[in-house]
Amino acid sequence: MKAGFVSLIGRPNAGKSTLLNRMVGEKVAIVSNKPQTTRTRVVGVRTYDTRGQIVFVDTPGVHKPTHRLNVRMVDVAREAMREVDLLALIVDASVKPGPGDRYLLKMVQDSGTPAVLVLNKVDLVAKQKLLPLLDEYRQAHAFVEFVPISAADGTNVDVLEGVFLEHLPEGEPLYPPDYLTDQPERFYVAEIVREKVLQLTHDELPFSTAVVVDRFEEPDEGGLMNVYCTILVERESQKPIVVGKGGSMIKAIGTAARMELEKFFACRLYLDLHVKVKSEWRNDERVLDDLGVRGRSGS
Repeated sequence: MKAGFVSLIGRPNAGKSTLLNRMVGEKVAIVSNKPQTTRTRVVGVRTYDTRGQIVFVDTPGVHKPTHRLNVRMVDVAREAMREVDLLALIVDASVKPGPGDRYLLKMVQDSGTPAVLVLNKVDLVAKQKLLPLLDEYRQAHAFVEFVPISAADGTNVDVLEGVFLEHLPEGEPLYPPDYLTDQPERFYVAEIVREKVLQLTHDELPFSTAVVVDRFEEPDEGGLMNVYCTILVERESQKPIVVGKGGSMIKAIGTAARMELEKFFACRLYLDLHVKVKSEWRNDERVLDDLGVRGRSGS
């Protein structure tokens, strides 16, 4: 059997979380079309019968830091490149490479860890346009494999999983066969609420919103779980956007989140949401700690 860790790294919106969810077979990471959706390390585990077990480590997209939050996010990605058996560099094949891609490639080169190049979103690109991109990366670094995929429709994802298993060391599974993720339930709740905020609100909000779980109660005797969350925004002008006219937006966010969380927890759920303005929370070390965004060496 094979067993080991594969770190998924890439630029924002490369499709890492979509790929993680598809490979694990369950939703363990939130997904949106907004950049920098993933803010911290997310682990997903998949056991492949007698072939082995892969522990996938999803990471924030590597980007130029502008706040302490961004610094921590890049630190998380950098840390996830160490002490793993294999890197998977996820590249959005539908976007022309830029300085950020070259910076990330340099990180891969400096890590010294074997890496697989994963060209994602090939369903959006003509095949003849993939070859120059493939050649560019082939000349830049000695990747152990090159795999074109579409995380969205599943094209070649099974091939990619086979490549991962091939390059992992022999060993016994690291987790039980039915183990899915190491994310605490409170973290999952906060992420689902934040996902709905990203999906339903305006473009200017994603970077300046966060969700804190204030209270998380186990189901009572009647099977009802009570959860209380605060949605943080940075400016007073953003609060009405999240609340909506007559509370319509926050009600829509709460309904969408509650429906998904009820399926996940398999119980009825009361979800209380309110919005709080906290300027510069992205530079507040205590808030970042509460959100679970750990930087270099856990700080």
